[in-house]
Amino acid sequence: MPNSALKLDIVDRVARITINRPDAMNAVNGELHTALSRIFIDLGARRDINVIVLTGEGRAFCAGGDIEWMREAVVEPEKFEIVTWEAKRIVYSMLDCEIPIIGRINGDAVGLGATLALLCDITVMDENARIGDPHVRVGLNAADGGGFLWPQVIGYGKARELLLTGDLLSANEAKQLGAIGNVVPASELDAKVEALVGKLRNGATKAIRWTKAGYTIPLRQLAHGHMDAGIAYECLTNLSKDHHEAIDAFANKRKPVFTGQ
Repeated sequence: MPNSALKLDIVDRVARITINRPDAMNAVNGELHTALSRIFIDLGARRDINVIVLTGEGRAFCAGGDIEWMREAVVEPEKFEIVTWEAKRIVYSMLDCEIPIIGRINGDAVGLGATLALLCDITVMDENARIGDPHVRVGLNAADGGGFLWPQVIGYGKARELLLTGDLLSANEAKQLGAIGNVVPASELDAKVEALVGKLRNGATKAIRWTKAGYTIPLRQLAHGHMDAGIAYECLTNLSKDHHEAIDAFANKRKPVFTGQ
């Protein structure tokens, strides 16, 4: 359910979800992660909503995992079991939700933020924003959905490079590769989103819902085939010395020195 880290507003058959940690670039902590794992299940069960808009408060869409939250998982790795269970729920629930989701990508979408963006059915991105999955840069396996989503969305050729390097794409690069549907100046972001909202809110609801139910079948099959193994590898990398080094380096504002351990 929504909480201080996740705002929900429902008006005129439109549910607007706002990731609400602007002082932390909307990085995901435990509270937000739990809320994200439930919100699409709750909304998906409703019949008074025709479209969902997902966005971020402030300058970022979502900067990925909060570093202090990651530190907690290092100190108490058993807590990571809950995190990984929730990670699966986020991916599954966004794909299972028959209500179309529009991603209003108002700023950088990184790590889990990129996964959230790619799971949206329609995306509109600020031309100055970036997107990518830098899990490897903090010594973690990219298991919260990016590992299977990026190859499906943009093809294996470039996806393998991006997942192995953690490099970010500009909005225009992401559009050219097919990861993002629309790129506009920040001043035009709301107008473009609202034009799309109008089409979905006033469209043939059952046809729209069941069209999504159909085209997500291959992705849902991939998700269920990938997530358990990916999460298991992420649990292993959470225990690795390289991940611990990355957390310490970030806290001390230095470059990590990885040893492969």
